[in-house]
Amino acid sequence: WVKLSEVAVKGAQYNSHEHQPHPKCLQGTQEDLLKYIYGFLDDTEKNHLIWLHGTAGIGKSAVAFTVAERMRGIKVTEETNIEKQLAGMFFFSCKHTKCCTAGYFFMMLVYQFATNFPSIQKDVNRTICDNPALLDPDTPLCDQMEALFLQPLWKLQLRLHRCPPLSFVIDVLDE
Repeated sequence: WVKLSEVAVKGAQYNSHEHQPHPKCLQGTQEDLLKYIYGFLDDTEKNHLIWLHGTAGIGKSAVAFTVAERMRGIKVTEETNIEKQLAGMFFFSCKHTKCCTAGYFFMMLVYQFATNFPSIQKDVNRTICDNPALLDPDTPLCDQMEALFLQPLWKLQLRLHRCPPLSFVIDVLDE
């Protein structure tokens, strides 16, 4: 866990001081879009991928932060564990070396994921102990994705099958 926390890109997460102040939607703006997104995220029957696209400066990051803020405050419960519906976030940024490369992407997501869902921390620790090379940013992304992201997600999915879907927010992927 210590090794994972050392390579986790703290500047890429929601509450990072590097993203202060958060570019949130102003009261009364983007209401239709936010309602549409929340409708998808609240649907317990399906998993969804929502991709916001458009020209620079139209407010995609503000929408992403606003959605993340809402999902961060929602808890899911199953078997008396209280965990967050927002499972993880990554905000790419060309200003910071570790935030502009995909090599740290899955490490940061699994760090937040395991922090928000302590029930998978042991599995993540075991995976890293079995293969410490997964924490090398030059490890193939497909290997990191499978071991650090998909396997813990699958184990958690079995336990939370009747709960609202988990949310991951990724912003500025084009950087």
